[in-house]
Amino acid sequence: MKRMIVGLVLLLGLAACQTATTESDRAAAIVAQMRDPQSKRVLVAAHRGDWRNFPENSLPALRNAIDMGVDIVEIDLQMTRDSMLVLMHDPRIDRTTTGKGRVADIDYDSIGRVRLRAGHGAVTPWGIPTLEEALQLCKGRAVVNIDKGFQYYDLIRPLLETYGMLDQTLIKGRLTASQAGAAFSKYDANCIFMPIVNFSKPRAREILESYREPAERPVAYEICWSEFTPEVEACMKDILAGGSKLWVNALWPALNGGICDDAAVEGDPAEVYGRLVGLGATMIQTDRPALLIDYLRTQRLHD
Repeated sequence: MKRMIVGLVLLLGLAACQTATTESDRAAAIVAQMRDPQSKRVLVAAHRGDWRNFPENSLPALRNAIDMGVDIVEIDLQMTRDSMLVLMHDPRIDRTTTGKGRVADIDYDSIGRVRLRAGHGAVTPWGIPTLEEALQLCKGRAVVNIDKGFQYYDLIRPLLETYGMLDQTLIKGRLTASQAGAAFSKYDANCIFMPIVNFSKPRAREILESYREPAERPVAYEICWSEFTPEVEACMKDILAGGSKLWVNALWPALNGGICDDAAVEGDPAEVYGRLVGLGATMIQTDRPALLIDYLRTQRLHD
């Protein structure tokens, strides 16, 4: 009997180790796909986590998105008055919490006492998470995309180094190669940077042109457009020809000329998401991660 119990303990221990190893390898495998220009696998980014089922930018929203199989969780950062980085899209906490005021005017102890609201306004038991808490949750399980927050890079980077997540974190910004380089040049190692090129915004062409040199080519570009012009199409083809990945957003029409999540819900997901894949996109940010993953699996473009 004792020998059987010992064997069972060893078996359970081995299974736990195998599960931990699988989880720790997942983020590295996603990054490998991201860095492979030949890979056709489409990486899915959950916008603010699974905010349709949990409060946006909350820990349960991130956890549920990862559990459903997304590759990347997108988060936004704001800084409290006492320099704590927290997950929050808006400068104010009014829309998404039970509190009021600007994040920059509130100390962390006070902001930690408010509760997050769900999408329909209902109060939930969850509080505003810190960046550190989000990193602890995501480590080894998914790539973390910091969308709003590049201005805090000198505070973000030490946390990424502490948790060994420099290679697992993607940070974006509407910055030229020289602007991004100025922030990164202070350090020997940095996280992944992705420029945003929005053809509806000023400086789109300037940003795009600044990455023309092969040494400046990023892993991926985020391209946004309200109208699909020949210039947008040529830009996408140039990005792919240069060996970078193409990130597009299926969020709202101003970012994709109407090829969006709402159209996929109301119509045929294959027609909508298929068009984005047909443009060469292998990284898609969505507010409907489950719907997108289901479609990609039918095409064998996602695990």
